[in-house]
Parts: sequence; structure tokens; C-alpha cells
Amino acid sequence: MSDKPFNVLFLCTGNSARSIMAESILNHEGKGRFRAHSAGSHPTGHVNPLAIELLGENRMPVENARSKDWSEFAKNRKDAPEMDFVITVCDSAAGEVCPVWPGQPMTAHWGVPNPAAVQGNLEAQRKAFREACHILLNRIRIFVSLPIDKLDRLSLQNKVRDIGRTR
Repeated sequence: MSDKPFNVLFLCTGNSARSIMAESILNHEGKGRFRAHSAGSHPTGHVNPLAIELLGENRMPVENARSKDWSEFAKNRKDAPEMDFVITVCDSAAGEVCPVWPGQPMTAHWGVPNPAAVQGNLEAQRKAFREACHILLNRIRIFVSLPIDKLDRLSLQNKVRDIGRTR
């Protein structure tokens, strides 16, 4: 196995909550084996403060969190890192036409309910963010435990996709 970390791009429409949380969680849980990024098809331009609050409470990295367009990672960008995995974390991004990614990365959809869409009081909103974070944390822990260097491409692709079916 290469010493080069695996690049993973998490996509969501707004890139303000779920994909940001996934990026932070994987950068923490991946312990240097993975370099996570996030982006959106229609980024909001800001990170949801409840996502930052929750990640901070859980000692996850937040210092570089920013909402960005997925074109930053597309093939036409010479400075774009080559992705090994591209994972959508919201339903609307899974059905969109995605840019061409350099290097033919493996793709998967790990749909997670949108905590930023929850209406109600602050506690209800925080609960939704905790639930989304819990789902992502479970999936990412499974992902980082995969014996990536021992699996052929098709087996690995199937396992990464199957993770999206876990809660």
C-alpha cells in the first residue's frame, strides 16, 4: 500500500452541514490515512454554526471548514487533488449531474437527513445535527476500517456503497 493518503470528497448541495461534518470526521478518524474534502453543487457560502458547534464539542477539526463549490475539485482544475473516493451525503446531490473527477474515483451515496432543514426550537435543531453526525461517524468508522489495500476495485466499490445503508 502507498504511503499517500486516500483523497475523499464528500458532496452535498449546500456544503454547509453534512458534507462539512463528514470532512471533519474523516480527517479526525482517518488518522492520516485519508485526506477528506467537501463541496456542494450550490454552496451556501457559509458553514452552519450548529455544525461547527457540534464538531468543536467533539474535538473534531473545524479550523479550515468552509462552504465551497464542487468545481474546485473538477478535472478542469489543474490544482485539484485527484480523488480516490467521491461520496454524496444528501439525496439531492446523488441525482445531480456531477463534474468529471480526475482519476476515476470510486463513488457512493450515503444519504443522511438534512439537519439544517429542521424547523423548531434550538434544541430540536441540535438534536437533528447530533443524529446526522452520529450516522456519519458510524459510517466513517466502518469506512476507515476497510482493508482497502487488500480488496480489488469492484469489491471495495461495493463495500463503500454498502456503508451508505448503515445507520
